[in-house]
Amino acid sequence: MKKIFNTTLLAGLIGLTSVAHAAPESYTADPTHTFVSFEYNHLGFSNQRSRFDNVKANVTLDTAAKTGSVEVTIDPKSVNTGSDKFNQHLQGEDFFDVAKFPTATFKSTKFIFSGNKPSEIIGDLTLKGVTKQVKLQVTNFVCQPHPFTKKDICGANATTKIKRSEFDLGKFAPAVSDDTTLSIVIEAVKN
Repeated sequence: MKKIFNTTLLAGLIGLTSVAHAAPESYTADPTHTFVSFEYNHLGFSNQRSRFDNVKANVTLDTAAKTGSVEVTIDPKSVNTGSDKFNQHLQGEDFFDVAKFPTATFKSTKFIFSGNKPSEIIGDLTLKGVTKQVKLQVTNFVCQPHPFTKKDICGANATTKIKRSEFDLGKFAPAVSDDTTLSIVIEAVKN
């Protein structure tokens, strides 16, 4: 009887441990390793890439249930093209209109997993007050302890393509391409 009780107790503890590890885990983006970049073709000459330096994000993951959520908040005033004059131009009414629209956001509505890793994230992107559904393709995803800090970290790269004109950002299209690639780079620390 004692052996049956101990076996049952051990099985119950293993079950509880599995449930505990299956619970959703939350992460907060490391601002020094998280940013959003955008790339577009400039007059047919070259593909230009710029980024937003001030990005905040919160992520919740439940890999056992294959669900998750992510909220990204972008400060469009932090646009960084490498030129102060061009940054100011993009911050103006023709483009991001930062005085009227001080934030841009992405809020997920669905995670799609391939095995144990998210492969696509569907959600609502809001730029310049316009919200459209987009699908992010996750091109890299890793969760593991940081080699130096030993804290649990999840890192990912994700991209989507949008048309600038759909977000009231289409100035100079099509000479400056309407098609734009957005990339999110994130490293988030477990809370």
